[in-house]
Amino acid sequence: MKVCYLSDSISFLFGVNSVIRVAFSSDNHFDVNKVDVQATMAVQAEILLAHGVQFYLIAGDLFNDFQRSQQFVVDLQALLGTQTHVYWIAGNHDMVHGISFDELETGQFAGYLHNRYVDLPHSDWRLIGHNGWYDYGFAQQIPGATVADFEMWKHAYWIDRAIQQPMNDPERATLMLNQVDAQLALAKAEHKRVIFMTHFVPKIDYLRFTADNRFWNMANALMGTPRLGTLVEQYQVSHVLFGHLHIHPQPRQFAQTIYYDQAVGYGRPRLNEWQESTFMAEWQRDLEILDLAEK
Repeated sequence: MKVCYLSDSISFLFGVNSVIRVAFSSDNHFDVNKVDVQATMAVQAEILLAHGVQFYLIAGDLFNDFQRSQQFVVDLQALLGTQTHVYWIAGNHDMVHGISFDELETGQFAGYLHNRYVDLPHSDWRLIGHNGWYDYGFAQQIPGATVADFEMWKHAYWIDRAIQQPMNDPERATLMLNQVDAQLALAKAEHKRVIFMTHFVPKIDYLRFTADNRFWNMANALMGTPRLGTLVEQYQVSHVLFGHLHIHPQPRQFAQTIYYDQAVGYGRPRLNEWQESTFMAEWQRDLEILDLAEK
């Protein structure tokens, strides 16, 4: 667990709210990791409460089913009570079962922050959420590859083939960018500092390209869009939380924006991405806690 103080004062810890404490996580993949969900939720709640976290942000991929992910958020919020507010957006895994495109876009689910915002109390901080999407822009360096090639590869190999949508991926990414642009323009007009939460990757700097692994290079097409990073930096967004990549990078700053990928990832015998031996140890290691100055 990493705690980053963005204020010289830590008087919040002693009962005076001069900072707002926010925690980031993503890609818990409870079903893939085969954890005891109720027991794990209870321990997560204890840790969040013990550290005085006021806002817990989850950047997608809780389960391979939206309804199970939503129920987890509802149940965790019940355990946390009024001290900690849980907000989340859907990752691609959350989208594969139990939800339609229209419901993803317009659904009013508890804690669900897609294309919505929350103003943090007693401050000029605004939390904006968007599920995100991809436009194949991260893989355009593959010689001769076309949109049709990426679509065919996705439907042959990728879990997202189960996600129903009324448009192609570049069109969905453009819809996303227009929505995010509108949210950021509103925040700027209202003089808000922004924490932006999404699932997909906003910067090409996080991706791995190889000369001998076409599968991985094609997968980069479905990681996100570089246009999102350009957009948030244009608006000088303070903090961006994303997931999708299970690579455990340290927070990185580009221009005036700090990016966080706090994905827990998979801890399975055939695919172990963890740095710790248990789920809870890995979740705690990857959890990022920020203290935000109120003014």
